[in-house]
Amino acid sequence: MEHRELLAAAERFIHTCYGELEKTPQELEKRLQEVRESIAAHGTYEHTAEELRHGAKMAWRNSNRCIGRFFWETLHVFNAREVKTEEQMAKALFHHIEYATNGGKIRPTITVFAPHREGQPQLRIWNHQLIRYAGYETEYGVLGDPASLALTRLCESLGWQGEGTHFDILPLVLQLGDNRPQFFEIPRELVIEVPIVHPEHASIADLQLKWYGVPIVADMRMEIGGINYLSAPFNGWYMGTEIGARNFADEQRYNLLPKVADLLNLDTSRESTLWRDKALIELNVAVLHSFREQGVSIVDHHTASQQFQRFEEREKKKERAVTGDWTWLIPPISPAATHIFHSSYDNRMESPNFHYQAKPDSPQI
Repeated sequence: MEHRELLAAAERFIHTCYGELEKTPQELEKRLQEVRESIAAHGTYEHTAEELRHGAKMAWRNSNRCIGRFFWETLHVFNAREVKTEEQMAKALFHHIEYATNGGKIRPTITVFAPHREGQPQLRIWNHQLIRYAGYETEYGVLGDPASLALTRLCESLGWQGEGTHFDILPLVLQLGDNRPQFFEIPRELVIEVPIVHPEHASIADLQLKWYGVPIVADMRMEIGGINYLSAPFNGWYMGTEIGARNFADEQRYNLLPKVADLLNLDTSRESTLWRDKALIELNVAVLHSFREQGVSIVDHHTASQQFQRFEEREKKKERAVTGDWTWLIPPISPAATHIFHSSYDNRMESPNFHYQAKPDSPQI
């Protein structure tokens, strides 16, 4: 980004941020002058701790694909910009997992590492989520999570060895600059896992399913005022359909609908029996029931949609336009039963925000 573009992005952010924080005109002008001088002298600037906190919250508020934005102001921000090594990064990420998990009463959390600086080695996280299950290719098909095949192969090439089950927790894979990536096993006591059972159909327990409690997205770039944070893992809590209708049900993931239908003795001879729909609903009932039985935060898609409507109303009162990606905001089960299905949203990307980014450079192993 050229200095002129960076300055424009920085000034837009500072104006908005300081306005929302109710800073005085004198504080605003003083900060703008500091930012201008820093960019002129060094080609960049650093966010204050307060700017980083509010900027990260704004990035969540502007996340077009997130239905959970009603809670954006509750985000807890860990400032880890001083972290220099993979070992320090692993320690900070373990702390994030522990803090966010909170014994099951999940806290929305983000840990922000140093921003991208041209010519400086960058700490990167290879994991899509800090906690995820491994996937292994076998002669009988994939064992575990097919979405994790590539990362599992990388972990194995680095010397990691899983137990060979459907639910092996992958280690963190961290890399500084062009260094060889390192893996760090996540202490088991930090990870809450929920065994999946059904309140009415005991046979669902025969599948011996479980899922981890906290979804911590780790591979997105956070942009605030023209500054890019390539490593800024964040979490809320699960909406049940993310597990029951996607992770467990997608054909390219665990693909469990046929097995669930068999356990429920559903007629699968033709599609018009709607056996897939019946199996999908009962699988999602099991997920919601199991998380609540274990005291782990989760939300159903109807409640989440109602919370998003309250978010829209609150933003309207603040005279802020709500952006959104309709294709992601509608839940994967019964979307027409929510107001979101019958609404339209502007899918433009506001700043600050989270963005997809290329994976770290492939290591020479």
